[in-house]
This record gives sequence, C-alpha cells and structure tokens, in this order.
Amino acid sequence: MNLGPSTSAGALLRADVLTALNDYRAAETAMLRRTRAARGHGETDALALRYLQDASRRGEGLRPTELAHRLGLSTASVTSLVDRLVRIGLVRRDPHPSDRRSTLLHCAEDHESPAGTDEHPIMDVLNGMSFEQLRTIQDFLQRMRHALDQLGRD
Repeated sequence: MNLGPSTSAGALLRADVLTALNDYRAAETAMLRRTRAARGHGETDALALRYLQDASRRGEGLRPTELAHRLGLSTASVTSLVDRLVRIGLVRRDPHPSDRRSTLLHCAEDHESPAGTDEHPIMDVLNGMSFEQLRTIQDFLQRMRHALDQLGRD
C-alpha cells in the first residue's frame, strides 16, 4: 500500500521513519565511540573496517580508491589510514586478480565482525524477521543510501 505524499497518515509515518533513522544513527554513533575507545582506533578507521567487512561478506575486496570515495577522503589520506591498519594487523593488501597495478584491501582473517555470528544482538533482531521484511528493509536502505549519495552533487 502506497501512502502517497498527500495523506496525513502517510506524512506522519514518513516522519516516524525519519525519526527512527535518526535514533538509529545516534545509537550507531554512540556504539562506534564505545568500540573505538575499546579498540584504540578512530571513527574513520572503524568506518573503513566496516566497509571492508561488508565487502568481505560479499566475497570481495575494495580498491583503495573505492575506499577513499566511500570515506570521502583523498587517496593520500586513505593510504596513511590503510598503512596504519595493516601495521596493526586489521587489514591486509592483496594483489588484484586481474589488474596487476592495483591491490585489493581485505579485513585480516582474525578481524571478522561479530555481526556475522548468530550470537550477536544485531543478528538476533535480523533472525527474528521474515524474508519479506528483510527484503523491504534492504531495498529501503539501498534507496536511502543512493539518495544520500546524490545530496550535494547536484
């Protein structure tokens, strides 16, 4: 059921969804601060690791230039960041399988996210949802990410 832009119920529900997103982002930011302090690395490091973990779950790595784009940093800044993460054993550089001039970045094997296990509280939430609910959420988040990527580029 499409609530359309003109219905008051639709407007209220959209406002509630935006509030829930803002609440989620605030909780995520607080969690990143807590884990950053516990692990001893910065928020940008944590975000880079998240992007690399997401790529790992898809069976992929990220090129440094792609990581720079996602983080909104220069390639020089990402090189320093990656050097630091490699040095402390959280990230590894692997040769690109088809482009010998390039490398792919991967999380170190022993630094996989606990979100990949069924004992994690986030997985408890996801495991309690139906396939249709998960598809709807996935579609929503992908569309929101695309919309956010477009902001400021016009």
